[in-house]
Amino acid sequence: MNPIYQFLIHATLKKQKKSGRKPKKEDYKRVAFHVKIDFKYFLINAMFILIGAFVAGFGLKGFLLPNSFIDGGVTGISLIINEMTGFSISILILLINIPFIILGYSTISRQFALKSIVAISLLALAIYLIPYPVITHDKLLIAAFGGFFLGLGVGLAIRGGAVLDGTEVLAVFISRKSSLSVGNVILIFNLFIFLAGAYFLSVEIALYAILTYFAASKTVDFIVDGIEEFIGVSIVSDQSEEIRLMIIENMGLGCTLYKASRGYAFRGEKPKEVDVVFTVITRLEISKLKNEIEKIDPDAFITMNTLIDTRGGMINKKELIK
Repeated sequence: MNPIYQFLIHATLKKQKKSGRKPKKEDYKRVAFHVKIDFKYFLINAMFILIGAFVAGFGLKGFLLPNSFIDGGVTGISLIINEMTGFSISILILLINIPFIILGYSTISRQFALKSIVAISLLALAIYLIPYPVITHDKLLIAAFGGFFLGLGVGLAIRGGAVLDGTEVLAVFISRKSSLSVGNVILIFNLFIFLAGAYFLSVEIALYAILTYFAASKTVDFIVDGIEEFIGVSIVSDQSEEIRLMIIENMGLGCTLYKASRGYAFRGEKPKEVDVVFTVITRLEISKLKNEIEKIDPDAFITMNTLIDTRGGMINKKELIK
């Protein structure tokens, strides 16, 4: 067995021993199975985050920064301050994102916050250390391709369960506390940034920034398969009760059970009855949900549908029992 797997398995079983419960042979198999899935997702997510940070850095340093262009979100704020004061863009991205990551810790999850800290730090290091070439000085190409590469990086980071720009966390938080959707919050926030860019820099730069923002946002939507604010997830599995408990207890989300029958049955055979679990999540929680479902039932059938908005029910996280 891989020595990394062995170390993680023994560390997990050691925790069980400390709790006063002697691990059984079945526990070892279950923990080994879970550790392999966790490690697989860890490598996949790490790859997405690493590549995402590198590509976003290319979009910033290869297109936007050398030509004094800006974008929306925390990146836009950092670029405006950098243009006005000359302060390091890497340090600005780190500092301005801190309150949003703290918010993400309570709004999304601790794992999400830690991943985002790593992703943002990698982006800051990429901008500071990597000598990206300046690709073009054509303003239209800068807006289009600068936004494309920036959006590509942000989208890959989201696929890895993190963000490179904390404004999306703020949008999720505000949408849960108000009647505004996530998209509307982001749009309003960026509107103020573009107005600040027009005032402190120039109207022309602000107008190009809008093009950059739309190029980036459309690329993000494409990379994450068109996932918008909320995702409706239907799960068909023989382990529906375990999945239901996982969604409620581990993720702090609500869910609904539908009585259904499996359609794959030959003439004369009675279709097998099954409970379909339906839940609503944000796109930032997709990676974790898929990970947890695979631990319970690797053969579970999962479908996802984009939802424009949701109201009522248990969309907000409840406080988990420690």
